[in-house]
Amino acid sequence: MNVMMLLEMAAQGFGERVAFTNAKDSLTQQELFDAAGTAAAAIEASGCEHVAMLDVNSLATPIGLFASAWAGVPYVPLNYRLTEQEIDALLERVKPVYLVTDAEHAAAFAGRDGIQVIERDAFLALARSGKANAEPWSMDQEDIAALLFTSGTTGAPKAAVLRQKHLVSYILGSVEFCSAVEDDAALVCVPPYHIAGIAAVMSSVYSGRRVVQLPNFTAEDWIDLARREKVSNAFVVPTMLARVVEALEGASSAKLPRLRAISYGGGKMPPSIIERAMSLFPDTDFTNAYGLTETSSTVAVLGPQDHRDAMASEDPEVRRRLVSVGQALPGIEIQIRDDEGNPLEPGQRGELFIRGGQVSGEYAGRGSSLDSDGWFSTRDAGSMDAGGYLYLEGRADDVIVRGGENLSPGEIEDVLLEHEAVADVAVVGIPDEQWGEGVAVAIVLKAGKHTGSEELQGWVKDRMRSSRVPQHLEFWPELPYNETGKLLRRVVKAELSKAG
Repeated sequence: MNVMMLLEMAAQGFGERVAFTNAKDSLTQQELFDAAGTAAAAIEASGCEHVAMLDVNSLATPIGLFASAWAGVPYVPLNYRLTEQEIDALLERVKPVYLVTDAEHAAAFAGRDGIQVIERDAFLALARSGKANAEPWSMDQEDIAALLFTSGTTGAPKAAVLRQKHLVSYILGSVEFCSAVEDDAALVCVPPYHIAGIAAVMSSVYSGRRVVQLPNFTAEDWIDLARREKVSNAFVVPTMLARVVEALEGASSAKLPRLRAISYGGGKMPPSIIERAMSLFPDTDFTNAYGLTETSSTVAVLGPQDHRDAMASEDPEVRRRLVSVGQALPGIEIQIRDDEGNPLEPGQRGELFIRGGQVSGEYAGRGSSLDSDGWFSTRDAGSMDAGGYLYLEGRADDVIVRGGENLSPGEIEDVLLEHEAVADVAVVGIPDEQWGEGVAVAIVLKAGKHTGSEELQGWVKDRMRSSRVPQHLEFWPELPYNETGKLLRRVVKAELSKAG
């Protein structure tokens, strides 16, 4: 098993189809295959042990991913938004490294010991030079395909290990070969260092769907590009979809009749945003995809029919599924466990565990974190209903301990989001002399809506136990999210702790 197998099948099956395009250039499936082979030969000749990609979405991204697989050298996409010192610290961990990057970063890292730097345009020219391909690639499924550094919000970033078997297992289990028609186009704007970016490359190649690259997201550019390129599929994080909805304020329709499917994931989607989006895109299928770096992307989905059923239902349990991440993919098992590791019944909150062929749970220098039965602890808290629909409630270590009682921020957030004036919300624990921790909330109101602290406190009290009632509320214009849609809860906690 090797991800090059996916590209080889695509090149043989529909080699003349355009695989990737951006404002400057494009690559067919066959051209991508040939470029990967030529780049792989250069990577092998460099003697490097890793290939690092420090770049926005460009044609270099898919070439680098597949060339690394061909050469049998782990692919390491890096966050270009980090400081030079932070990037340097990550490069130290993967030396000797073949670094593909933009002109500015190339100048910054040139001449460093153990780093062979090649500027993006030079890499593209080399890859497309038509020189001989590398030797045949390895089919050992245990070969490391990629190292992805986690965000490192609670310490030094961990390098998640994804082997060839994990990435190929994900694609074979979730994507049908050549399932796209020739004029299909996927708009990709997620960062290439995110697992969703890697998944988008592989799934689009295998399905035969043309990828339209958007290096830097703005809602206006996204809408314009989707219209101009007649995009049929798109993936966004919740904050991106919220910006698109804002940009379409006052419109009755997005006027994107060719856009058949929007997938979203990477963070919690406020109900008001997805409801508004479904009204703006009435002919578009929506899918919520939940996954992690350590699980090679998606492990659960809330599909288009689930969205429609939830929107149309008057049953509170069915309606609530609009804020779930859906059901497990085929080949994936999900359990919710208590603190002692025992599986919980439907509706009970605990820690989420996942098992399946695409699940790695391995970190460089630390080994596997899977238990003896192959289960991976996500450290996400949540619950499942009787129908197997999964509800996420933040990180397991985000729990608020008030007077010895464990409170779930996610549960309180869900209740507040039911209020007609609340657009977005973040609940955190803040220091409290009497109880150890108290409940604090940052609230974002819907445009044109008004409410006050006392009303929202009463709203929570009427629906939950009194211990869940926020003791401190603030109204913010927006909540802090990172570029992949993750709520920066630590930032919220720090700000609310000052006032609380």
